[in-house]
Amino acid sequence: MDYCGDLICDVNRFSYNELRSATDDFHPTNKIGRGGFGTVYKGTLKSGRQVAVKTLSAQSKQGVREFLNEITLISKVRHPNLVELIGCCAEGTNRILVYEYVENNSLDRALLGPKNTTIQLDWRKRSAICLGIARGLAFLHEELDPHIVHRDIKASNVLLDKEFNPKIGDFGLAKLFPDNVTHISTRVAGTTGYLAPEYAMGGQLTMKADVYSFGVLILEIISGRSSAKASWGGMEKLLLELAWQLHEEGKLLELVDPDLGDFPEEEVIRYMKVAFFCTQAAASRRPLISQVVDMLSRNIRLNEKLLSAPGFFQDSVGSSGPPFSTKKLFAESSSTSIQMSSIPVTITEVTPR
Repeated sequence: MDYCGDLICDVNRFSYNELRSATDDFHPTNKIGRGGFGTVYKGTLKSGRQVAVKTLSAQSKQGVREFLNEITLISKVRHPNLVELIGCCAEGTNRILVYEYVENNSLDRALLGPKNTTIQLDWRKRSAICLGIARGLAFLHEELDPHIVHRDIKASNVLLDKEFNPKIGDFGLAKLFPDNVTHISTRVAGTTGYLAPEYAMGGQLTMKADVYSFGVLILEIISGRSSAKASWGGMEKLLLELAWQLHEEGKLLELVDPDLGDFPEEEVIRYMKVAFFCTQAAASRRPLISQVVDMLSRNIRLNEKLLSAPGFFQDSVGSSGPPFSTKKLFAESSSTSIQMSSIPVTITEVTPR
């Protein structure tokens, strides 16, 4: 059965034998990653071009939906900070996506992998990675028509090329977002630790959900810690909760990754405060991603009077109750968190410091 039909008529089609040959019959030594719906292999096409070959599980009905979704959304999308989809294969039960090969694997592995696989990322590289991801999101949110909400921004879905430029990948959960829509009610999908509270609790999806996830990712990039880990030094705290506590205590620099080396303290603190703006409890108080690009790329003074405690939820793992439980860290009404209006322009005072 061909799952694609007319949906991928404009996409390069590879035969299964071509991709089997490119990956040396999907040899384990060519395996470079594994996701929720399959395995990724490094391959070399007959032309000599290196590619990443993402095989999807034939048993997963959800995998079919993700496969079609990814093809239809990004087959014609091109941006320096987005992974390029080169083509696909849909023969029988085989569903395979072929991407450009990105040399330095995932940001997740660079930051959080075993010490023998981690890459030394100084502040220049980390700040450029933050800015590149923001620019990729700005392209999806504001330049494409219709707009695209990624829904799964996290370190493992950001790849690093040979120059450590970030490229957002894995669009299997992405949604189209027309101009005239304020929010989409949808099933909750994504990764614990990155989900905006209004989306996790009520399935109310806006582009501000990606902004929230990106804010958490900034903190991961600076701290070298996982947002999914809920315990630090014996304290049951999410990374975002710990960061806000350190901010209130005036100890925010304690969050910085010891492996970072020398860094400009004021700039690093500004990036962390941008992360707090991105993770505000109410979606309406978060900046647009284009504003975030401006806040990260220019040495501007942030209007911290508008900054309130971030919002978050904690997954109730092992609970027999509802799939998500919430822990209040803020005094915001949950009903305000699904408003679509953007944060006031006064989030920044644009006079350079």
